[in-house]
Amino acid sequence: MRTLQRLFAASVAAMAVGCGVESTGLEAPTLRTRMAEVVSPNGRNLNGRNLNGRNLNNSELGGMLVSVAYAGVHAATGKPLTGVRLEGSAFVGLEGANPVVGNGFAGARFVGTRGDGASVDLRVDSITQGSGADSDLWSYRVSYQDEAGGWRPVCQDASGAAASAIAVAGRWNYLQGVRGGGEKVDDASAFTFACEGAAIAKCMHFGYKPWATDASGQSLAGHHQACTRMVRADFCGDGESHTSDGQWVNLYDGAGIQADSESWGLEAEWNEAGARCFTSETRAHVPVTCSGFTAIPDCGDTAHFQSGTRLISESPYGASGL
Repeated sequence: MRTLQRLFAASVAAMAVGCGVESTGLEAPTLRTRMAEVVSPNGRNLNGRNLNGRNLNNSELGGMLVSVAYAGVHAATGKPLTGVRLEGSAFVGLEGANPVVGNGFAGARFVGTRGDGASVDLRVDSITQGSGADSDLWSYRVSYQDEAGGWRPVCQDASGAAASAIAVAGRWNYLQGVRGGGEKVDDASAFTFACEGAAIAKCMHFGYKPWATDASGQSLAGHHQACTRMVRADFCGDGESHTSDGQWVNLYDGAGIQADSESWGLEAEWNEAGARCFTSETRAHVPVTCSGFTAIPDCGDTAHFQSGTRLISESPYGASGL
């Protein structure tokens, strides 16, 4: 069910890959609000610091897996696959003249690029297609080959167990605190395995699938990128997170995907480049200063959805009822 998948996506934020959960100091949600989350896809969600999985953050893999190539793919049989691309989050390609789609990529070998620029061999161990409204979300268990020749999971949960990833076209700039940090890079030659529990995958579960459109036919790619900024509290749009894992945030948009369901205090307006404006009531708990930043007036006005704002976020800090 779509609603349960979104609830699960929010819950696993506290297990964002490579980071521990920190106490928010807030009262736990009431039974009423927990039940509301089960029956509604909207409202409060848990944020997290990670843009993508950080379990590859070791010397062997030079930081992390930063992208995966469409070229150089081989089927489980060892035969080369050509014309590989993503349709949504499902792979399609050819083995000779024969089409290979969906689950046909089980056992396939890809070539990834790690943080130091070196290549790493990857293997798709299993594939699961989503259901219902999320039938276009395909999950992949992926392993990389270490220097000893063994296979280790690309994505891990907080306990170190293997976790799934969603394949999404393009790649991201993982730098922090610099111009271009956190940006989506439209690269026709590469895609990203977005680990579950981190921002890129989380935002797809929230309904912002970059290949999809809203009811008016508008692409949701911009909403997805704005969501990755919002989830990480990347107010300055430079890739630097200003939050800790496990804090609550309410988000809504003008595209009919997420609706405002909490009476919390305004935090910020968001677009692909970061926050367009923000208040003192943020998840940072300390003043945030962005170099050269000029806030738009009337922060929080939903009319701004018509002039470039993708999302509005609210923080429970200082709001009544918590």
